[in-house]
Amino acid sequence: MPDSAFNNAVQIPQTQQLPTSAGAAARLGSRTAPLNVIIIALGSAGDVHPFIGIGRTLRQRGHQVSVCCSPAFEGLVARCGLRFLPIGTLQEYQAAMNDPAMWDPRTSLRTLWRVIADNLKPLFDLLAREVDDNTVMLGSLWAFSARLLQERYGVPLLTAQVSPSTLLSAHSPPTHKRFTIPAAMPVAMKSALLWLIERSVLDRICGPDLNRFRSELGLPPVHRIMGHWMHSPQGVLGLFPEWYAPPQRDWPPQVRLTGFPLFDEAEFHSLDAELQDFLDNGTAPIVFTPGSTMIDGPAFFGAAGATLRSLGRRGIYLAKDLAQTGPLPADVCLRSYVPMSQLLPRSAALVHHGGVGSTALAFAAGIPQLATPFAHDQFDNAERIQRIGCGRRLDAPVNGSDLLRALQPMLQDPAMAQTCASIKARMPSSMQACDAAADAVEALAPLRRTAGVVRQNAGRVVTASPVGADAE
Repeated sequence: MPDSAFNNAVQIPQTQQLPTSAGAAARLGSRTAPLNVIIIALGSAGDVHPFIGIGRTLRQRGHQVSVCCSPAFEGLVARCGLRFLPIGTLQEYQAAMNDPAMWDPRTSLRTLWRVIADNLKPLFDLLAREVDDNTVMLGSLWAFSARLLQERYGVPLLTAQVSPSTLLSAHSPPTHKRFTIPAAMPVAMKSALLWLIERSVLDRICGPDLNRFRSELGLPPVHRIMGHWMHSPQGVLGLFPEWYAPPQRDWPPQVRLTGFPLFDEAEFHSLDAELQDFLDNGTAPIVFTPGSTMIDGPAFFGAAGATLRSLGRRGIYLAKDLAQTGPLPADVCLRSYVPMSQLLPRSAALVHHGGVGSTALAFAAGIPQLATPFAHDQFDNAERIQRIGCGRRLDAPVNGSDLLRALQPMLQDPAMAQTCASIKARMPSSMQACDAAADAVEALAPLRRTAGVVRQNAGRVVTASPVGADAE
């Protein structure tokens, strides 16, 4: 692989891979009384799908599972037999996903935070109505309301990160389009820069709204929100494998890695007859998808069409808004959604936005991938793909000539094909990753009786002994 140091895990005793054997999961599950598990999953499909997969595993173990997410995923939550709790409205979700500022690296964090801040109190109140003394919680990156409920009332919580970029580290700084701390810089200097970014950028964006609400709850203000406070002291899950993001010595000591939960709705969808025929009769296609955003859809698919014509290859477009693809070139099939676990094993390559869900599914299929990141964690994921040797990074917006220059050598690179096959062989099953995460959720069970929450009363949590605040 191009960067062997990247693939060698830092050996630190307090950060370890979770056991993933079915036997271990069964033993733990058999001695754990049913829990009231509340999962808070904020974001787009790539952020929400892993948590639904984990929730389904917990339900299969006999627990009551509620998933708190956007109404965009209500149908999927119901199909998995889980209870749905809404955050916001479908219209609000669609407006956020279609906001160009959400996908511009200059404005993405402030725009996303405005959505999170507006829901801090409504989500806190919703969770407060749902918890009892048998509740444990699992929260995604922006589940700040769950973290507040844990801090104020002692409700047990695991926080989980789908992408390693949100585990801020001076030893392995995250990649971003606007500014990336140089890897060659001395660690002390990188640590100082990371601290400065936290305090002067991240805390300034998130701190005023968060600390205002903390004051209403009787909690002191916090700083280092993204680097420290948001991570639950009771446990943090990294929903990715060690070879993708080797643990770093300055990660929170309570981090545990599970591997990728590769849930993508495959069991609820089958390939339609036309698509099946397309795949059966011809060379393996190249798949193009910009993910949840369609802000730059016409330009993205225009570049895709020009590239396919130059390569003489067939393609499949996955687009939420079918109108943005323009006229289809010959030998191109268009769909709004196809589970990638069904499609990618029969494809030649994937060109995508750099979301961690698409990244993981391409790893599992053993095909090269070209990441064209827009914002958020996508730049960091794209850089990891390139470092590992399974693809390349080409920052959006893309044009046909740049796309061709990046993609053509990938399709002819035997070393990259071998690396993709090697990574595919290292990918555990989705069930193993979901079992590992479910084990960690069940391990919270002994803590639930010590929580201060004892009953619900008219939508207000009544406590016997509120937990002291974590003000670091």
